[in-house]
Amino acid sequence: MKKRLSAIDVGTTKVCAIMADADEAGVRILGVGVVSSRGLQKGMVVNLNEARESIRKAVSMAEQTAGFKMASAIVNITGRHIHSANNRGVIAISRKDEVVKQADVNRALEVARNTAIPADRRLLHLLPLSYTVDGQEGVKSPVGMHGFKLEVETHMVTASATAVENLSKCIKGAGVEIDEMIFSPLACAEAVISADEMMDGIILADIGGGTTDIAVFKDGKPIHTSVLPVAGYQITHDISVGLGVSWELAEEIKLRYGSVMPVGDEGNDQMLSEGGHSFPQSQVSEIIRSRVEEMVRLALLEVPGEDYQNLLRGGMVLTGGSANLPGLAEMGQEVARLPVRIGAPPAMYGVSERLTDPAFTTSVGLIMWRAKSRTEIPVKPISGSSESGGGFFGLFKRK
Repeated sequence: MKKRLSAIDVGTTKVCAIMADADEAGVRILGVGVVSSRGLQKGMVVNLNEARESIRKAVSMAEQTAGFKMASAIVNITGRHIHSANNRGVIAISRKDEVVKQADVNRALEVARNTAIPADRRLLHLLPLSYTVDGQEGVKSPVGMHGFKLEVETHMVTASATAVENLSKCIKGAGVEIDEMIFSPLACAEAVISADEMMDGIILADIGGGTTDIAVFKDGKPIHTSVLPVAGYQITHDISVGLGVSWELAEEIKLRYGSVMPVGDEGNDQMLSEGGHSFPQSQVSEIIRSRVEEMVRLALLEVPGEDYQNLLRGGMVLTGGSANLPGLAEMGQEVARLPVRIGAPPAMYGVSERLTDPAFTTSVGLIMWRAKSRTEIPVKPISGSSESGGGFFGLFKRK
């Protein structure tokens, strides 16, 4: 039996709507709509009408290809308003048999959930990290174990109530109901991080247009998530200031000539010409490299603890539109002194040719999240690549 899946990736630079179906064989993409984003800055809605119209156009394009209406969708959310913390819930097992039941696990999670959340915040995720039974730490599944006290460690993600409501208004104003709202880097992880990498310890940096979304995983679980206010927009701004050109021309220069690879000696330096301006390739590369190095260092500062190299044995994954910069993985490895690779979504069946670009990692990750959490159907990429997602979030049935 086929299940209908829909996702809307609302970003600072683009809105991507995806419609798909799923059965025992996996997921097939039926419709894709991509439009330039308007009315958003750094992941937050700043103009309701413009944002709603961008979403409506993307949804309409996807519907035309798929041949049916998008009634509801899973939606991403990002922005500096999102906060995360690890919380603990503790309960007593009071029954005579002193055996942990699923109801006890749910009660412990509810205690963790009831940690004071201000009225102006909304809970997005409450993800169990580990359990402790009578002091025995590292328990993966406590149900059936004997004990007097059950503790659960959780990763909690909250968002500004205002930001959530404004985004919800835009989605619903475009005629689509919201199934789930997912923090962007958690969706990204579904598409580009493997279960083994999550076990070893890895950091994901999704470099978008307005923000860089961070997720750190260890022992198969997300131990930290955050949002950095620097991304592709700042790269374009630096080029604009450094070359003395308009923002629009700087964006064109970034897309056409952008690279973080060193030029080498002066003899290899090439003079470039764009929009009536001439400039050396080395100058463009130096401007971009300086900003991207800063982004990588800022991402590493988000890793809990001081010894990030020991924690992140799986290395670092860079994705998002800015991950297309030539030489980025090599430069990241030099800065981080870790294995660094570019994360791109796995190839999927259907009308999905353009979706293998790193710019669509969140979009594809949303569909993969939806497939696993709602239908419990495996997502099988065409390539069968071991780098496709599926780790932590495929282990828990989300309701």
